Amino acid sequence: MTVASYHALTRAPSGGAPLVFAFHGTGGDEHQFSALAADILPAAGFVAPRGDVCEHGALRFFRRTGEGIYDMEDLALRTRKMAEFVAAHRAENPDRPVYGFGYSNGANILAAVAFRHPYLFDRIALLHPLIPWTPEPSAGLSRKRVLVTGGRRDPICPPEQTGALLDYFRAQDARLELVLHNGGHELRQGEIDALRGFLTDTGMEMEKCP
Repeated sequence: MTVASYHALTRAPSGGAPLVFAFHGTGGDEHQFSALAADILPAAGFVAPRGDVCEHGALRFFRRTGEGIYDMEDLALRTRKMAEFVAAHRAENPDRPVYGFGYSNGANILAAVAFRHPYLFDRIALLHPLIPWTPEPSAGLSRKRVLVTGGRRDPICPPEQTGALLDYFRAQDARLELVLHNGGHELRQGEIDALRGFLTDTGMEMEKCP
């Protein structure tokens, strides 16, 4: 299968380990979470695409016209492209769980893909997402494991927007986990610890809802 065009950092999985996709934030690149992923799941396969939109020298996964104002046509186009990219890697690693996590802009492209193609990921971790639109209902998200993290004083991802996203996932009957800290847009250790637990948890019968 031809993989959609992204420059990406990749690592093959060992044994029965999962395949993990990591999506960087604005200004990051494919290396942003490579050490973290290797520390959390050293045997896992790893795929980290590099955003191919440049905003004043900072890499992103889709265009915007201002803070929190997205170019929705561009987002739709790049969501399709990213879905093809993920699907191709998933097909190359059959019978493995596929997990995705992303931070900020990376969380937003991951969420956009998951809204339309929920079958592509078995677990989805969104670190400081900002979804300023109302996604269409998606039956495929029912019982899907979703982690959302954020800051109560985040000026980029306001708490009311996070709340709207949580309401959306609850309406889809997702298995939702929430971790908030009292800071802003920065990643804190509690979020990293939550991500570690989320990606490594084998107690699938347990449901953790806020």
